[in-house]
Amino acid sequence: MYRIGFGNDIHRLVPDRPLILGGVDVESDLGAEGHSDADALTHAITDAIFGALALGDIGAHFPNSDERWRNAESFVFLRFAVREAKGRGYSVGNVDATVSLESPKLRPYIDKMRESLAVVLEITHDRVSVKAKTGEGVDAVGERKAVRAEAIVMLEKA
Repeated sequence: MYRIGFGNDIHRLVPDRPLILGGVDVESDLGAEGHSDADALTHAITDAIFGALALGDIGAHFPNSDERWRNAESFVFLRFAVREAKGRGYSVGNVDATVSLESPKLRPYIDKMRESLAVVLEITHDRVSVKAKTGEGVDAVGERKAVRAEAIVMLEKA
């Protein structure tokens, strides 16, 4: 049996914050603003796993009103979601994700993102796809005001 989930996330870009995507520090003059480390890619994948399991979204499990999660590393959330899947007899089959960011270009970071996500997801990196898009100067992404990530996850019954 398979279950499929979709997740998305968006964070405002601001000065004096790190830009972390897929657990990787991306060199940038702007970083993502958020209660945790604001890793939009990891949040989208976490939400996709929760969605596949019909367990709500990341905010239901890790509310931004809870000080425990202030500046938390987003892999904490992803590890929790993977444990929830395993506890229900599922493992991650594959992930397909897209990050939308006007700049900097993400190509130099993609392989490291795939590797770091694969470790936490407990799968091989060839089952993790991360693509990068720009906003072509349109909307908040194109104007360098935001970073957006979307992910689809397929869970397989173990």
